[in-house]
Amino acid sequence: MNLSFWEHESWFNNIDYCIIGNGITGLNCALHLRRSRPSAKIIILEKGLLPEGASTKNAGFACFGSISEILDDLKTLSEDEVVELVEKRRNGLSLLRKNLGDTQIDFQQNGGYELFTRADKELYQHSMEAIPRINKILNPVFGESVFRETSNSFGFSDIMPRLIENQFEGQIDTGKMMQTLLKKVSCENIQVLSGIKVNSFFDEEHSVRIETDKFQISAKKLLIATNGFASSLGLEDVKPARAQVLITKPIQNLNLKGTFHLDRGYYYFRNIGDRVLIGGGRNLDFEAEETEHMGTTLLVQNKLEHLLKTCILPETKFEIDRKWSGIMGIGSSRQPIVKALSRNVSCGVRLGGMGIAIGSLVGRDLAEITLNS
Repeated sequence: MNLSFWEHESWFNNIDYCIIGNGITGLNCALHLRRSRPSAKIIILEKGLLPEGASTKNAGFACFGSISEILDDLKTLSEDEVVELVEKRRNGLSLLRKNLGDTQIDFQQNGGYELFTRADKELYQHSMEAIPRINKILNPVFGESVFRETSNSFGFSDIMPRLIENQFEGQIDTGKMMQTLLKKVSCENIQVLSGIKVNSFFDEEHSVRIETDKFQISAKKLLIATNGFASSLGLEDVKPARAQVLITKPIQNLNLKGTFHLDRGYYYFRNIGDRVLIGGGRNLDFEAEETEHMGTTLLVQNKLEHLLKTCILPETKFEIDRKWSGIMGIGSSRQPIVKALSRNVSCGVRLGGMGIAIGSLVGRDLAEITLNS
């Protein structure tokens, strides 16, 4: 692609900040940069028509971790580290709501629930026994008990008799959230250029040379916010993780409201009005789902439909409306990577499936690291 004089001068000349990725992290990063640098030239490059990772493809959970996930974290992290992790997620959700407004993202705090299959009897007992301990650990963050036992009032089948309820968990409309962010970015004279894939970059001391599949440009600072696709840009501590999802057509008299976790968070479902969205199944074949390739597989989709038929909606007829997938960024640690890679290049990646919870924070912190470099 040969850029004209007008294209080069208007869009690609004298770029102060170039951000790769216009998902939750990238857009929040751009907005924070604008607040600190009102006259800076900021552009965002996105390889997809829409954000291609998980920002427009996630399940819309405003969550910070179920009991079983927190217990898993306590196997490798200290109590203080787990509290710090949960607090970061809670603060990130608060920042998201403050920046965009509950109405604009359709935030609903209907509570969250964890259920356990009969095959997970040992995990069920361990999780139930751990409720007092986890509530005590998290009390400094929430000021009251987070988790409690509750009955199965939703008609779920083939599960253990009691659920664990989380009163602080909520849900959002992912599409409305991203549209609101994009409108804010547009109003701040930040250019988002879609359909441009960054192949490589080179820090040249006073600027960064950026090679794309369309052209070559330079910017004073480069900020990587691609999360699930970070490994393709040389960030080896981040692995892609595909999450497959499906949603039903509207169901009459649906008795389901809230967000739900199953099998240590590997499966999750919620209502969207009178529909049911369910996702997960990465644990069925970790190697196959460690991919940047969008798409679905029969193995995972059949499992999701099986859970709907046998566990979630055992007495209800339903039809599948749509199936899709998104790409998350995971790694050996639950902590995101927000750091300078060189003098003029920084990154904010590895959100670990908690993009809604921490994307706003990671974007802000990425901007701050760049501003202070």
